[in-house]
Amino acid sequence: MEFRTVEEELGVGVRPTLVPYLSGVSLLDLVRKAELPFARREGSRGLAGSYAGLLGEEVRWPSRHYLGNPVLSWFGDGDTVLLGCGCGDWGCWPFTALVTVDEDTVTWFGYRTGHRDWDYRELRDFTFDRHQYEEALRSTAR
Repeated sequence: MEFRTVEEELGVGVRPTLVPYLSGVSLLDLVRKAELPFARREGSRGLAGSYAGLLGEEVRWPSRHYLGNPVLSWFGDGDTVLLGCGCGDWGCWPFTALVTVDEDTVTWFGYRTGHRDWDYRELRDFTFDRHQYEEALRSTAR
């Protein structure tokens, strides 16, 4: 698990965003793969994975955003926005998960997007070693 700062074109210029990577693969790519069958069925292939990393200092360490205390939440039920819209506005097209934290682990599950009722079973629950996860978050401090 790592969080990388990635320069992305967001329609308003190139900006540094924060993107989660799992085993070297961006969450953007994992979500795109899971969404592609649903987007194809809708005839809108381009919708699959049409996200960007998150802008803003409020999600970087020492923020608890990725540790079960989200500062960005779409559904308002404790969900954490993991990816925002490719336009740069996280609330335009968010990708969310529920994040639980216990003594030794952090788990992401219950994935949703704000505008489609797509099935994310292919995108399995992810459980991370809490120490390693927090080290990855610490690297996001500016």
